[in-house]
Amino acid sequence: MKLDDKTILVTGGTGSFGHCFTEYLLEHYNPKKIIVYSRDEYKQYTMANEKVYKEHADQMRFFIGDVRDGARMERAMEGVDYVIHAAALKQVPACEYNPDEAIKTNVNGAQNVINAALNTGVKRVVALSTDKAVNPVNLYGATKMVSDKLFIAANAYAGNKDINFSIVRYGNVAGSRGSIIPLFKNLIEKGEKELPITDYRMTRFWISLPEGVELVLKALNEAKGGETFISKIPSFKVTDLAEAMCPGIATKEIGIRPGEKLDEIMVTVEDAPFTYEFDKHFIVYPQVTFNDRQTPDPAGKKVPEGFSYSSGNNTEWMSVEDIKARLHEAVDH
Repeated sequence: MKLDDKTILVTGGTGSFGHCFTEYLLEHYNPKKIIVYSRDEYKQYTMANEKVYKEHADQMRFFIGDVRDGARMERAMEGVDYVIHAAALKQVPACEYNPDEAIKTNVNGAQNVINAALNTGVKRVVALSTDKAVNPVNLYGATKMVSDKLFIAANAYAGNKDINFSIVRYGNVAGSRGSIIPLFKNLIEKGEKELPITDYRMTRFWISLPEGVELVLKALNEAKGGETFISKIPSFKVTDLAEAMCPGIATKEIGIRPGEKLDEIMVTVEDAPFTYEFDKHFIVYPQVTFNDRQTPDPAGKKVPEGFSYSSGNNTEWMSVEDIKARLHEAVDH
């Protein structure tokens, strides 16, 4: 898909993904306009004054607003071709203690994005999901599961409009704020002699921000409506991460936290009948079809009955040396 001369809006655009996605667009395409939509004026000010964005000031727009505000969302989407929905409350403990706030942003905000896109002539909407939306065990995951369902069902309301809604799903980005790599890094820099690990059996997927951007672009280019795109990415053991970051350091098992899983899961056994495998990704197709375009891509192969895809049953694993080699890309944005 050519993004030249297109107007793209990114909700939550001052976050880690928003920075990486916007820089990628400016480097590889010539968009007419990129609208950064978020509610923090200081983050917008800081982003606007970074060199790369100052050099492309004629293509950048910074729109203060909250996805909770449907009217503001609709105003921001006037003349927009594509929308990337990255705004969310993501911190598990914060969502547990403030459930109504999580629902306002992650559920009501998702519906506002959908309504605004349908009302303003937007052509494509890609929403960012999370592994926590799969078999959710915490409120954050539950709100994102509902959000995913809303975006899939939005295709039913498109009618004859040239618009589709799709989802991309991945786990914590390596090195992102609040994730385990910056936690370990901070403890090591403080001179701690022991790293806390909630459970020695714990596994996680490894995905970098650029890989996340590539998945979004694939969805923009290929989606027909209602698909969930999932990258094939390697797994690692949290104990191996500790060894890679500080060889020989002692570890202490402290017990799994509320709302935490041993493994990240992307495709469940229940999703298997609707899941197709491709060379570098999976697509989970909607269980209900909303238009005659929603036929599986013939390049894909249907996964076998009982299939699931998690960081625990993955076929691709990172060794300690593999982790060391990729730690440079895991920078806290």
